[in-house]
Amino acid sequence: MSKYYLVIPVIIGIISGMFLAYYPESEAKPSMLTKTNLTEGGSPVMGNSNATITILEWGDYQCTFCYKFHQDTLNTIQEDFIKTGKVKLVFKDFPLNGLDSLLAAEATYCAEDQRKFWEYHDELYKNWGGERTGWITRESLETFANTINLDLQEFNKCLDERKYQNKVNAIHEFGKEIGIDATPSFLIFNDEKVIKIRGNQPLEVFLKTFDGL
Repeated sequence: MSKYYLVIPVIIGIISGMFLAYYPESEAKPSMLTKTNLTEGGSPVMGNSNATITILEWGDYQCTFCYKFHQDTLNTIQEDFIKTGKVKLVFKDFPLNGLDSLLAAEATYCAEDQRKFWEYHDELYKNWGGERTGWITRESLETFANTINLDLQEFNKCLDERKYQNKVNAIHEFGKEIGIDATPSFLIFNDEKVIKIRGNQPLEVFLKTFDGL
């Protein structure tokens, strides 16, 4: 299965919960690749925060294969691994498809202000309308917020002020610096090694990855 993922050696750090990793395709300094940097700053954790295995997904809300992952593969992973406490998921933004993707990503963090990140995240994928087709608008984002019962005044104020624009841009830049160049991409890791999966690979690839960790 080497064509599907790359096993990356990990050097265990002295500080508990931290590690350094080396990516051949990246010019990132090893000090950037700590467990904290990989898991914090993006979405809230889905699942048990103490789960041994972490999936870090890099995605774009307009991305076709991100949509397919969320409609198919993720459902099984949620039922069999996340809900059972074996795996946790963190999502980070990699808005390759331009300003609409950036705005959608900002909207998810406005929803997080009301503790509904994942509900809004899922609503975006439920209403996915293709890449660069214009389905993400200021009006549609408000409609999605209304669907999940957000306080619209608070949500609109957050989005109009572009409260999270810098946050999303910083996440995107960090991804590029550590070698992320496509969506979806996944870094799946425990305290011993990191496995990178590029693209919406079959479920079997994820299952073998979990077994390997």
